[in-house]
Amino acid sequence: MKQRLAAIGTVEALPHRVAAFLSREIDSGELNPGTRLPTEQQLSEKFGVSRNVVREAIAQLRADGMIEARQGVGAFVLAPEQRASIRIDGEALKDTENMERLFELRCILEAESAALAAERRGQEHLDAIKAALDRMSGEERWEEGSIDADLLFHREIARATGNSYIHTFISFVCEQIRRSIHYARLTNPLHDLVDVNVGEHVRIYEALVAGDPKAAEAAMRAHIIGAAERVGVKLPAARAKHTGKGK
Repeated sequence: MKQRLAAIGTVEALPHRVAAFLSREIDSGELNPGTRLPTEQQLSEKFGVSRNVVREAIAQLRADGMIEARQGVGAFVLAPEQRASIRIDGEALKDTENMERLFELRCILEAESAALAAERRGQEHLDAIKAALDRMSGEERWEEGSIDADLLFHREIARATGNSYIHTFISFVCEQIRRSIHYARLTNPLHDLVDVNVGEHVRIYEALVAGDPKAAEAAMRAHIIGAAERVGVKLPAARAKHTGKGK
């Protein structure tokens, strides 16, 4: 009987756990771009799982765009710029440094998105954004639905830019921050958290209604900096830009 490698964990399905372990090795640089993965047999022995499990894990990595299979040669690690899809390992976001990087990405993407939305939004966009805001501040504000409404608010702003690529990227990032919103609700007084969070969203919406790109960008930046701080993440560069202390 094979001895299963403890590092792959025991909670999720085996192929997913093997794929997650290999993806972490790729992200960390232990498996560099261009490196050929070990054979199915070697991986089966390494992880203490069947070759079918390894085959499914490899298929998942290929679907995620992290590797490419070359007929009769093997599977090779792709460089980030070669990948056809975007992925973020949820487990990696438990690390504060990685969460900081994610919020930094949000700051860049969403502040610019808000500015564009303020220039390009139509009434139908404002109506959709306001509907999400109303859900956040209404009866659902204490419930799970308020998180869905929060993420929808951000997606609708991205949609208002009229740029489908911006909408796609921000929609993807939104799903990655769902866990951080849950964490903030668990670690902060809920009433105060909801009031502050809704207030930040109101200011963003008001800037969009006014058609003021600079105000929309500043309001979105302030919100993301605040959201980061509520989960213990500091964004000094973003804060300096927001306060005018940086160049």
